[in-house]
Amino acid sequence: MTNIYVGNLSFDVSESQLQEAFAAFGDVNKANVVTDRMTGRSRGFGFVEMAKDDEGKAAIEGLNGSELGGRTITVNVAKPKVDRGRGGGGGGGGGGGGGRDRRW
Repeated sequence: MTNIYVGNLSFDVSESQLQEAFAAFGDVNKANVVTDRMTGRSRGFGFVEMAKDDEGKAAIEGLNGSELGGRTITVNVAKPKVDRGRGGGGGGGGGGGGGRDRRW
């Protein structure tokens, strides 16, 4: 099984169009266009899961630099997702002090 990253997608490309483009090279398990959580609009990239490694490799070679939805797409092996933890971030603020004059 091969997971493939597809970048520079037109915002108008649907998951079915993405799947159709890759199906020319073999069995597609899943095609996903990544969307913004707030707006639901495409973020301009997606992922495709091909059933067989040799078909995935053929799709990468055949589609990288080709046109889909009026844009030249970038196609390569997807990097494994990195676990960034639970986010937590941002430190606290602090301090301050103030206010009134504390003379004794």
